[in-house]
Amino acid sequence: MPESCINNLEVGGIYPLKDLSKDLNKDLDIDKSRYFLKDHVRLTIDFRKTDQSMGLNPPPIEKPCSRDAKLIDLPSPDQWSKINNISLTSAFQNRKSHRVFRKQPLTLEELSFLLWATQGIKQIVNAGTALRTVPSAGARHSFETYPVILNAEGLEPGVYRYSAVEHQLILEHTDPELQKNIVEAAYSQSFVGRAPVTFVWTTIPYRMEWRYHTAAHKVIAIDVGHVCQNLYLAVEAIDAGTCAIAAYNQELMDDLLQVDGEDEFVVYMAVVGKI
Repeated sequence: MPESCINNLEVGGIYPLKDLSKDLNKDLDIDKSRYFLKDHVRLTIDFRKTDQSMGLNPPPIEKPCSRDAKLIDLPSPDQWSKINNISLTSAFQNRKSHRVFRKQPLTLEELSFLLWATQGIKQIVNAGTALRTVPSAGARHSFETYPVILNAEGLEPGVYRYSAVEHQLILEHTDPELQKNIVEAAYSQSFVGRAPVTFVWTTIPYRMEWRYHTAAHKVIAIDVGHVCQNLYLAVEAIDAGTCAIAAYNQELMDDLLQVDGEDEFVVYMAVVGKI
């Protein structure tokens, strides 16, 4: 081992961190939280008794909407004309988080592209299974995407939901204090209120639990990372930026979307705007 590394061990870095880790384990019960990151849970599950193995029908691949819902058709991929054709190498190189945006709306075409890139359906296998533009454990795809729109061409401000099956936006509801309320729900992170669009992802855990029972929850957390990473790469093609957000008030954000917080709840967010 290089001498510099040995010196660092002696004065610095790893041994004191071990001591700190012991203190955290004692004070905050870190061990129980770390258990979630491991895969011991699979050893405790009888997969012959999951709802899938017991022959129960899978949950649908997306939430239904009411008959009187306002639906907005999105331009399909073959209609996109202003999405830049950039290299994947360039997207990797330029990818970074942005919290400052220009006062410029996203276009419907740009929004269509980002929604497709993060949750678009490539093939419907059956009523409960779809193959999308992102990977998911067992192709279960437990997420719903809610674009909270403050500034997009042709769309009134409001909380929308993406129907990947129909490639449409569903207007869930409007809120005269939407900007104020989303900032408050994001623990007063003011840049959220200046972003034209905030992608908010909820999970419907049973979509994953149907197959994996209590092993579902770790892979839900993994899967939402796949979704957001696609957003980080996709924004590079429209001269936009994004910033992922994992710190938010759970109850306030669930209330903002009008989801129940039990069978569906927010797990991740990301702002999007022109840079």
